[in-house]
Amino acid sequence: MASQGRKRVSVRNSSKEEQGVLARLSESAIVQKTKSLMNDGSYVTKKLMKSTGKAVWIFGTSFLILAVPLIIEMEREQQVIEFESQQANILGGPVAQ
Repeated sequence: MASQGRKRVSVRNSSKEEQGVLARLSESAIVQKTKSLMNDGSYVTKKLMKSTGKAVWIFGTSFLILAVPLIIEMEREQQVIEFESQQANILGGPVAQ
């Protein structure tokens, strides 16, 4: 059996007038200005996201290095104070009547 090639089916608008309208519309000043603004906006957004990501990274790592050990140490100190308070109440606390 002979292999049959696939036929490409292309749907084209045969009306030259409609193609002309679309071509003119895509070349209009409003469309060009909109494309330019969208490109500028995406560039600014990309730069903003990149710098924001760097700032978040710096803040996050600084927080882990500086604040987390401090928080842990404060929690330990609070536990020691509570333990000493409990021991004082048990050993030398006032006599209940």
